[in-house]
Amino acid sequence: MPGFSVRIGIIGAGKMGEALVRGLLRAGARADMILVADKLSSRKTLMMDEYQVRAVKDNRELIKEAEVVVLAIKPQNMAEVLQEIAEDIRKRKPLVISIAAGISTGFIREWVGDEVKLVRVMPNTPALIGEGISAFYSDSPLAESEREQVQKVLSALGQVVEIEKEELLDAVTGLSGSGPAYIFVLIEALADAGVKMGLARELALQLSAKTVVGAGKLVLETNRHPAELKDMVTSPAGTTIYGLSVLEEGGLRGLVIKAVERATLRSRELAEEAKAKKERKK
Repeated sequence: MPGFSVRIGIIGAGKMGEALVRGLLRAGARADMILVADKLSSRKTLMMDEYQVRAVKDNRELIKEAEVVVLAIKPQNMAEVLQEIAEDIRKRKPLVISIAAGISTGFIREWVGDEVKLVRVMPNTPALIGEGISAFYSDSPLAESEREQVQKVLSALGQVVEIEKEELLDAVTGLSGSGPAYIFVLIEALADAGVKMGLARELALQLSAKTVVGAGKLVLETNRHPAELKDMVTSPAGTTIYGLSVLEEGGLRGLVIKAVERATLRSRELAEEAKAKKERKK
């Protein structure tokens, strides 16, 4: 990556860790400057064979070499991993970026101390193709060079936004973190409807997915409110208003709002569960 010469260590070679590796390489990062650790030897082998990055023996070895450390692990595994690497992080003080849903900076601070620069991130699954959006928060001021490092790493996954209050990351999780799943259900439902009305499955799915992508781009590129764009499509006594009336009768808006709300609350619950797990380990 032009102008980015620090070693990046990624703990966790699952889908999001792999997406980050792929994105960094696509952006021009050198493979030998990317370190990967994972408890599964098969994932480390895949990372080496597919991307030619360095797979290290364990998490502690990664901490001893990396200047930026990305925690790309499941929330339920965070306490176990932090217990293993906390001492090394306190000694070396790398920039730490966590993408574990629901795990607060306060929880991580209890392990790594107050002197480490720490960033919490909520990405989403379109990051797998470099089309994600990641929201990040830091609980301590970042130097301009550190903020630039965070931006460059996360840009490998797509667009990046900074959040001023950490509690808003739970809402980000419920909306954009879980949101792709809601959209996948919508795409599937639209395609099923097309099949019901006589379209071939492949064509119905193509029409459905492209309609969703195009509608999203229209919102972003015109900067118009979705309601205004909806009205542009909706003619008096036309087909669209009849379809929309069915969605309103079924309470689609309310269900979507409730889904985001419940996912947000679940993000907060994950933090509490991680805290309880930590207490049990004491």
